[in-house]
Amino acid sequence: MASNTAKRTLYRLCGVVPTREGMFDALDHEQLDALGADIRPCPDQPLDAPALLVTAGLEKEEASWCRDVARTTGCEVSESVRRTAALLMLAVDGQVYAIGYDQGYRLVPDHLKDKRFGLAFAIRRVDPQRIRDLVANTMGQARTDITIVPGGTPMFSLGVREHAQFVRRLGGYLDDVRLTRTQKDSGNRAVASAEGGVGLKLALGIAAQDLVADIREIERVCQEELPHAELEFVDHIVPVKDASTLTALEQELDDILGQPADGRVAAALPVDIWQDVDAARAYSIKINSPEPRMTADGFDLDYVLARARIQRPGRRVEALKQGTVTLYRHPRATATDALATTSTLRWLEAAVSLDARRYCLMDGEWYELGAAYLEVIRVTVARLIVDQPSVDLPAWYLGHREGYYNEKVVPSLRAGYVSLDRKNVRNPLNRTNGVEICDLLTPDNTLVMVKRAYGSDLLSHLFNQGVVAVQLLQQSAQMRAEFAERVLKQSNGERVLPKDYQPEGVVFAILLKNGTPLTPDTLFPFAQIALVQAAKTLEASGVAVEVVGIEADSHPATALPGFREAA
Repeated sequence: MASNTAKRTLYRLCGVVPTREGMFDALDHEQLDALGADIRPCPDQPLDAPALLVTAGLEKEEASWCRDVARTTGCEVSESVRRTAALLMLAVDGQVYAIGYDQGYRLVPDHLKDKRFGLAFAIRRVDPQRIRDLVANTMGQARTDITIVPGGTPMFSLGVREHAQFVRRLGGYLDDVRLTRTQKDSGNRAVASAEGGVGLKLALGIAAQDLVADIREIERVCQEELPHAELEFVDHIVPVKDASTLTALEQELDDILGQPADGRVAAALPVDIWQDVDAARAYSIKINSPEPRMTADGFDLDYVLARARIQRPGRRVEALKQGTVTLYRHPRATATDALATTSTLRWLEAAVSLDARRYCLMDGEWYELGAAYLEVIRVTVARLIVDQPSVDLPAWYLGHREGYYNEKVVPSLRAGYVSLDRKNVRNPLNRTNGVEICDLLTPDNTLVMVKRAYGSDLLSHLFNQGVVAVQLLQQSAQMRAEFAERVLKQSNGERVLPKDYQPEGVVFAILLKNGTPLTPDTLFPFAQIALVQAAKTLEASGVAVEVVGIEADSHPATALPGFREAA
């Protein structure tokens, strides 16, 4: 049975008039003429939307590799090449979209693409527990990290530094979305997936009415739904939009480009073409010159900076914007060998300061370094302080001290909890001082750290305790063995930990002051920073983190023997 869907990449285009004439004017006609492309308006039906179709056959009588094979082997070889390309542009509800077929995605003018469209959908509809691929730039380091996990993994396990890295592409399994794939293709609901960056790659309906319905649903998700809490940070790093700041930044960069290279401008990778970079065998760089420079050795930063340096002051950045870098399949390049063409500026990363504020040019856009830091702290703390905790801790009578609460109250009122407060195990790094792994161990072997806190210092120590305990258990066989022995003893032989025990979760349980409800607003500011740092370290090693507030009780639990003790 034929499928109702096919995987395509959908682009949202900016600044294109939603008519056939507007779409025609937006195309790169110089490129299309070189390819001998055919441009035709689509009939009013069945799409029931203004649409334009571009098709081209990219033909060569002899493949580029034939001469090399002949020189290497002495065998004459002649094989032809034919590639196809089709581009569908259509306007749905006043917004223009584009879909490429085969090589057709190369016909979408780069400057028209909404650079955040695919990512906007992904952070709203990709399951944060089943991330399959992620591409992130480290701001200020000209570094791109690419992670691929075919089976999917929780976002927290990828170790993204939320205030220092800029997620450019995110892919994974869809958690719930009303698309043709999930409604009509039976049996595919569990494996529906999407990859979002500049474009959005996912299974779209083939029938006209299904395709239009899918586009409308995608746009609805982007406009009406909030991002997943675990993925919300992706939206916090946004380009600088203030016109006066942009002018000042470009002037500063223009001055830097006029000076000898000093490391402030580095080569970087436009993320959306990283796969083309892997396939490229030749680069063509053209910056305000009649002929391009061809090289087979990758992007030539020295040449680009030299070309920028000889431009007139005030025109250097503009020359890089208008300049192009074209990637080819082979050094003997023709139009059919072109993989991608981008602005030269997108290949540069630069760090610039305006007074006390620091900025970074990345992929052709300016970002302020550290601008999202406080927002990331706020969002992360709000995520960690859960409304429905996985642990069930009783209220804390304010007359009881912490030791009594851990040793008497919790084990008496909650079956299966083991108290390990002050039950240290030997420290493999310092035999003089032992290590307290946790205060409580839950029935499912989650580590619980308990603290009554009046200030940031005690909580910072608590969060650091969690990191140290987990790392020692993960890295030291001796520590695992001794911890298992301690648990066995404290549980009177009832709790036997696996010999290769690895903690999967840590809970920080806090009684704030005299019972102040624990919220992101009531947690001390310095403690928030310490918590986020600890959580990132723990989550990067695959350990889930929760923060829960313990309720205060001004009346002792009279059913508990010795409840009046304050020890």
